[in-house]
Parts: sequence; C-alpha cells; structure tokens
Amino acid sequence: MASEGRSDSRRRRLSRSGDFDRVYREGNSRGNRFLVLYSFARGDGESNHVARLGLSVGRKIGKAVTRNKVKRAVREAFWELSDDFQTAHDYVIVARPGVEGLLEREGQEGLRSSLAELVEGSGEERLS
Repeated sequence: MASEGRSDSRRRRLSRSGDFDRVYREGNSRGNRFLVLYSFARGDGESNHVARLGLSVGRKIGKAVTRNKVKRAVREAFWELSDDFQTAHDYVIVARPGVEGLLEREGQEGLRSSLAELVEGSGEERLS
C-alpha cells in the first residue's frame, strides 16, 4: 500500500460526512463482536470505479494513539482483502470496543480474519 502512492490512497477513502450518511442510510450492514461493515453500491454516473473505504473509530476504543493504531490496522486488513470486495462500492467499517484487545492479542491476522468473516458471512462470494 505504501508503494502505491499517497494521492491514490487518499482517493480511495471516504471523507465527507454526506458520503458516510449515504452508506449508513442506504447501504447494507453486517457485524460481529469487533467490527461492523456497511456497504453501498455507487451509481453508474460516478466516474470512479474503485472501492472506497471510510472508518469510524470512536473514543470508547481508547486514546488517540490507540485509535490511530486501530485505523491503520483496519485499513491494511481491508486492502489486503480488497479482491473480495466489489469495485464501485463504498464501504464504512465501524470499530467496536474490544477491537484494540483483539489487535493486541492476535495482531493483524486476528483483525483480518474478523473482517473476512464479515465479507463471507452471508454465503455470497462477494459483498454487494
């Protein structure tokens, strides 16, 4: 991810509150003990056909250092599993309290398996 360049990674992120609201209101959701994954299929009129990611890590997770560590780890897990996600979709991942403990105990692999569980949870190959 680091070698792909900063400007490309910024384009693949949700940053406006309206985008987050649209995913929450009109999208589908799936959750487990540590994460909630929302997905929303963007319209055909939008020119960007890559998956975009938004993160929500609240203060219940911990102080800023802990929240940033969780954000980096979730972002990395998402892009490692990016083949399982459909393009032209927006995704928002909400971290639940306890995810910092999972990250400390099981590391990146535990977080990746928790996210993969959400992707495969519906019996579909890909999240739609």
